[in-house]
Amino acid sequence: MIIAAGGTAGHVVPAIAVADRLREAGADVRFIGGDRAEVDLVPAAGYPLDQLDIRGLSRTSKKAAAKAAVQAVGAYRAASRLLGQHRPDVVMGGGGYVAGVVGGAAVRRRIPLVLTEADSHLGLSNRLLARRARRVCLAFPVPGTGGDDTFLITGRPVPPPATDRAAARARFGVPEGEPLVLVFGGSLGARSINEAAIEGLAGGPFHVLHAGGTRDDAILRPRVPAERYELEPYIDRFNEALLACDLCVARSGGSVFEIAAHGKPSILVPYPHAAADHQRGNAMALVDRGAAILIDDAELTAPVLRAAVDELLADPARLAAMGEAALAFARPDAAEAIAAEVLAAAGAK
Repeated sequence: MIIAAGGTAGHVVPAIAVADRLREAGADVRFIGGDRAEVDLVPAAGYPLDQLDIRGLSRTSKKAAAKAAVQAVGAYRAASRLLGQHRPDVVMGGGGYVAGVVGGAAVRRRIPLVLTEADSHLGLSNRLLARRARRVCLAFPVPGTGGDDTFLITGRPVPPPATDRAAARARFGVPEGEPLVLVFGGSLGARSINEAAIEGLAGGPFHVLHAGGTRDDAILRPRVPAERYELEPYIDRFNEALLACDLCVARSGGSVFEIAAHGKPSILVPYPHAAADHQRGNAMALVDRGAAILIDDAELTAPVLRAAVDELLADPARLAAMGEAALAFARPDAAEAIAAEVLAAAGAK
């Protein structure tokens, strides 16, 4: 099996979760990626990684877009050579620009292709390749795909949830019984959330664990309160942070499934520039079930965030109901379901 996934941890971590299930079933799995999150995550998980030189298409610079297009042609040729070398029984597109070129090369070589989509909107590569795929595994219902047997709603794969809450809270120095708010916004961070949290949640009657990302760390660090506030650019074993917390403040990318898997209530702030506003669709899937509340990015300020956090933490019954709704939304079998589709595609070949 070859899995093409790259770019952000949001693409790579779910792909690794599927790879783990495939490996448990006896499959030989390797990855094709680029030079971002996959460079560290894939080898750490025990899988070989072939790298392509590829960048995303710029929407603001014609020169950068032209350069990326030339790179994509070269990456497509390199991907085709790798597929000819490894002769996989199936290719899975796990997200990121690399999945598009590898998926296209797989179609050209008549290798069965399975695609995954983590959001409530089909990305460009998946839109182009969906009709040539054996199966497209969706995290959410996507408009226009109902009634088409190619599409299957599986949920988004997530790492196994952590289970030892006492140990998780001890790791972050939070006594049992004291509330913990977990704030995060992706590997680079979400600037609006970072600013609202550092200003609005300081000095509250709760602990804050804030994964601010790498981009803003130097700006945020001098402003960290002396007590009850821990700022990290990145939190290793993130499932323990989710288990330890009582409330999440986050963007609404694919991480909503990790929040749900741990049964956590959340305040979601969709990234306003996401393609087709898909983060709003992701967030509304939880809001409509009573598992989350939504704050628009344009309306997010320190006082607004603090008021929302205070209101929820003051109502334990509501928090518990939101957590139960989140668990009901979770799809803990997503990785197994997608792995089964990949194995079926290989068997069909």
